[in-house]
Amino acid sequence: MTDALSAYYDRQYNARAMIPDHPQIFERGAKRSQEARASLHCHLDIPYGPSGAEKLDVFPAEGRSEALLVFIHGGYWRSRDKSDFSYLAPAFTRRGVTLALPNYGLCPAVGIEDIVKQNLLAIAWLWHYGARYGVNPGRLYVAGHSAGAHLTAMMLAARWNTYMPELPYNLVKGGLAISGIYDLEPLVHAPFLNADIKLDQALARRLSPVNIPPATTAPLYTAVGGEESDEFKRQNALLARTWRYAFAADIPMPGCNHLTVLEQLADPNSALFKGAMDLMQH
Repeated sequence: MTDALSAYYDRQYNARAMIPDHPQIFERGAKRSQEARASLHCHLDIPYGPSGAEKLDVFPAEGRSEALLVFIHGGYWRSRDKSDFSYLAPAFTRRGVTLALPNYGLCPAVGIEDIVKQNLLAIAWLWHYGARYGVNPGRLYVAGHSAGAHLTAMMLAARWNTYMPELPYNLVKGGLAISGIYDLEPLVHAPFLNADIKLDQALARRLSPVNIPPATTAPLYTAVGGEESDEFKRQNALLARTWRYAFAADIPMPGCNHLTVLEQLADPNSALFKGAMDLMQH
């Protein structure tokens, strides 16, 4: 692999480097998230598995819960925390949607394959025990951003009743994948990242949703910011093409970069929020 190609992939995938005000965006999200936890009814740090990282937060819907949306955070599988994204809750809970945010172990302490398994466990736990929080497990949807969008696709590809025989094969009723990476092979050649995520080509192929068919025809919605890199746009189009019998819609997000696109999910007037609500009508 040439130095020029490695430099290209570093440039294309290092989203923070392309967004000079990313510290201010993170700070804004943290402040709004703190306010959401203080003002909303919520259950924090519920264990869904044995490790310290395996905890989730639940923000119950106001009134009757019409759907459960599991939001999987990004951070290149190596950073961020569920608590950074509590700010997504108010818009959904006001519309009758319960929001659950799982944490998971971070690279390099764990590998991406371990992270996939932790998210499988989190969703299986929510199916088993969500009724404690007023949730109908038959209306479970998944959304994620960046690395979380990769994990969202992996949840749509999961063979749930092979994983646990008591689970329905169509456990996940739909997914929203925002600014994700679905072909992991380029990351093998991105030194800024692969030092932590430790992918080789064989592992990258095995963990790439574009190489795994979706398990059902549960609708997949995608989105990518108009200001994102060519590679993020390619990844978005690639998933739609390879998953065409599950792909339902792409939500154009002009003027958004890799971080501001997610802020739109918290805005009830945005196309992204409206798309998420539309998804949950299926």
